[in-house]
Amino acid sequence: MSPARPRTRYSIVPVDPAAHLFEVRCTLDDLSAKTQAFELPAWIPGSYMIRDFARHIVSWRAENEHGPVAWRKRDKQTWECDCGSGRELTITYRVYAWDLSVRAAHLDDTHAYFNGTSVFVCPIGRECDPVEVDIRPPQGDAYRDWRVATSLPERSAPRYGFGLYQAANYAELIDHPVEMGTFTLASFEAGGISHDIAITGQHRADMERLQTDLTKICAHHIGMFRTPGLLHRYVFLVMAVGDGYGGLEHRASTSLMCSRDELPRAGVTAVDVGYQRFLGLCSHEYFHTWNVKRIQPEVFQRNGLRQEVHTETLWAFEGITSYYDDLALLRCGLVSTEQYFKVLGETVSRVWRGGGRFHQSIAESSFDAWTRLYKMDENAPNAIVSYYSKGSLLALALDLTLRRDSDIDLDEIMRGLWESYGHSGRGVPEGAIQSFVEEHSGLDLRDFFSRYLYGTEDIPLVTLLADFGVDLSFCTEPGADSGKAQPPGPSLGAKVESANGEARLANVYEGEAAHRAGLSAGDVLIALDGLRVNVDSLSKRLARYAPGETLTVHAFRRDELQQRQLTLDPSPATNAILSLQTDPGSEQARRRQAWLGV
Repeated sequence: MSPARPRTRYSIVPVDPAAHLFEVRCTLDDLSAKTQAFELPAWIPGSYMIRDFARHIVSWRAENEHGPVAWRKRDKQTWECDCGSGRELTITYRVYAWDLSVRAAHLDDTHAYFNGTSVFVCPIGRECDPVEVDIRPPQGDAYRDWRVATSLPERSAPRYGFGLYQAANYAELIDHPVEMGTFTLASFEAGGISHDIAITGQHRADMERLQTDLTKICAHHIGMFRTPGLLHRYVFLVMAVGDGYGGLEHRASTSLMCSRDELPRAGVTAVDVGYQRFLGLCSHEYFHTWNVKRIQPEVFQRNGLRQEVHTETLWAFEGITSYYDDLALLRCGLVSTEQYFKVLGETVSRVWRGGGRFHQSIAESSFDAWTRLYKMDENAPNAIVSYYSKGSLLALALDLTLRRDSDIDLDEIMRGLWESYGHSGRGVPEGAIQSFVEEHSGLDLRDFFSRYLYGTEDIPLVTLLADFGVDLSFCTEPGADSGKAQPPGPSLGAKVESANGEARLANVYEGEAAHRAGLSAGDVLIALDGLRVNVDSLSKRLARYAPGETLTVHAFRRDELQQRQLTLDPSPATNAILSLQTDPGSEQARRRQAWLGV
């Protein structure tokens, strides 16, 4: 009989909730080397920015069975410990946790949340060892009602309880976030998989309705990929806050943050805008169970979490997921066609409003995510395009092209990618998705990808949608019925935000009125033609002018008064409106029904 493999043992406890401190221990046995190094990831999968989690470690000590041992830092995220003559090494450290997001760790006297990338150091050279982790509660009667929500497999801990959990290796350990507290819990089954929903924070959600709606979404995605029983269990971890939004996918769970007002209310049957947004977020992260967590870029499998890992394929992993998230709500009957078209139109409008789409391709946006999309500044609309938003429109265009010109659709492509890559565990090489689509559709799509993925041309959505009995038009005002009803009003050529009630320019659009006048992001407008304005009165004042008129603008740049002459432009027709054609041909109607699933 072969000897048992060495096991890495962790413990974690919210040792001081008021100070936001976790205490973590990591113990290794069967040591043979003179030194042992540990490192903490610099980024978390699914969020492509260097976050340097090691900066939150506030204390560190090391000891073997004989007593304390020496240690030193090798770089910003790596510690090296002397093992001495010992066969066992234990390190103990504290982690400051005050990042209320889905990406890191947060702790106070109301709850505790962490991602493993934020709290568990990796013993270098022993990444493949089996892992056990003892999750412990804070001390004190105030925490006696706390429970644990996680998809991490139990070792001896009861379900939702404190105690021993396990993972096959370090990579699995850090892919199961943990929530502790007095959360609201509900469960359902979809596709042969047990699902939990744990909501932390004050809320009045209709849990029964949430279970029903999430069952439909999860069953839909499982049915699309034809993978019932893929997982043993899946957990939705939801943080309900006053104002927040975000999600992060994991192999058997997702962390979500939403406004508590976006959760469904008892007695309300309609899907309002807020609840639709929340369901879209749930759908997006659940789709990632296949697309990213299992169908994933090859470079992610070959590189670790110490530094950036560049790929041009995020358009497929995030963009395609963004395409399917809201479409799934329509296909499983949770929203109407009109509601879906409204959200799709908002995505089109968002892409069309930014001039950055003419300067950066979607492939470049994917590659530069680390330094540009995740670190956007005031010039972002002029310089970059989102591989989420425009990537979803590329996925839409690809799906419509396949449905029109071949015998397959994007649904079948995704199932094929699952069989070829996700199911086998092989990573997707750069450029392989384009080749895969061409091979399985029989279409020559080199020009399509050259122009819209690697180039900066606008995707021809008007033509494509018309072939499916859908009209796409553009108007100057959000929510208008037609771009032809009224002549366009005046445009300042800038996005304005409130700064303590003042009108501050958040973005100045390249080539438009404010730019030509010499105004810059950060300038605070104080007067138009000698009359004082603030964020509330600015739009009313501008409405009294016509496009082409020139006015005198006074603004503060820092503490310096600026005077500029600004000639107003017509408001750009960038607000997209989608509607069903009143009398589409039979072929267009058939295609549309197959695409929308209604």
